[in-house]
Amino acid sequence: MSTTLRHTGLVVVDLDRAIEFWCDTLGLKVLRRMEESGRDLASVMGLEDVTVTTVKLIDPNGGILELLRFHSHTDVPEWVGRIYSTGLSHVALTVDDVDAICQKVAELGGSHNPVRLSSDGGAKMTFCRGPEGVLVELVELVKDVGP
Repeated sequence: MSTTLRHTGLVVVDLDRAIEFWCDTLGLKVLRRMEESGRDLASVMGLEDVTVTTVKLIDPNGGILELLRFHSHTDVPEWVGRIYSTGLSHVALTVDDVDAICQKVAELGGSHNPVRLSSDGGAKMTFCRGPEGVLVELVELVKDVGP
């Protein structure tokens, strides 16, 4: 059996703000935007009368993040989990300049933890919160020590 990670899905409340964060701040590009609905989609998702806008974002190496803005179903406006919370805890990105990204995050009104050297000395890193409260780990490699 062969398994390949296809993409990671992230439900958002404000799609434009999320695109600004992931594209303008973090450098991903919009690959495809779709308005989706219908009986087949509803069946696959286990929902009734679902309507959703999906935007697939791609990084320079082909990694895909899918933003989902549900119009038919709503949930809490922000994820309130912590780095130690059960389930998906964060998205990690390798970036060229963690300090510049942190500055952009602050300019958008977001916050980040202090930038520190990783335990193995191979990277500068920090965590910030993106739109809807998702934790994003930013890693700038300073020497090759692996993933």
